[in-house]
Parts: sequence; C-alpha cells; structure tokens
Amino acid sequence: MARVKRGTKRRARRKKLLKHAKGFFLTKSKLYRSAKEAVNRSLRYSYRDRRTRKRDFRTLWIQRIGAAARNNGTTYSQLMHGLKLGAIEIDRKMLAEMAVHDAEGFTALVASAKQHIASAPAASPKSAA
Repeated sequence: MARVKRGTKRRARRKKLLKHAKGFFLTKSKLYRSAKEAVNRSLRYSYRDRRTRKRDFRTLWIQRIGAAARNNGTTYSQLMHGLKLGAIEIDRKMLAEMAVHDAEGFTALVASAKQHIASAPAASPKSAA
C-alpha cells in the first residue's frame, strides 16, 4: 500500500481545534494536547449550562417578582395564586420585567390578584373519615 502522510488534513484539524481554543489561558490556547482537553471540557460545560441557564433565569425572575410583591403588601405565592384565580396568564419573565421597569402596571396586577383572592370562595377543609 502507498504511504499516507496526512500533512494537510492533520494541520487543518489542529488549526480548527486551536481556533476553538482562542482566548484560553496560557498553554490551553497554544499547545494542541492542552487545547484539545480544554476545548472538550468547554464543550461539555456549554452543553450543560445551556440547560442550567434556564433554571438560573427562572430563579432570578421569581426573586424579582417576590421582592416587588412584598413591596406591594403581598407574597409571591399569594400573587401567583391570585393571578391564577383571575385567569391572568402572564409568564414570570414578563412579570419580572414589569416589576423592574413598570411599577404602576405591576401594582395594578397585584391589586387585581388581591381582588380575585378576596372574591374567591373559601376552600372547605376536608373532613376526616
């Protein structure tokens, strides 16, 4: 069989990987072996953190909504319960945006939620059998 040297293919593969490692610290952006390990690790983290980011943002939105709700004299859970009773379908992202940028509108939503809680029939306790 003919001898295969792989000069251009190998160089292209290494250049592509080093391009991914651009901006990494010290040898992780210069040496192929270190760069390969760093790039593999970074790809694993980016895959994992695309999912984690969703959780983190939901947590942030809930904290912002809760803080704004307490400023308006209610709790996060009471606010969400009142919005659900009133069939006001607004997601947490938009509620958090309103809490930060539109305080009057958020206050109106809180008032509406409080009104729906007050007008809702009281849940009867379950009788013990």
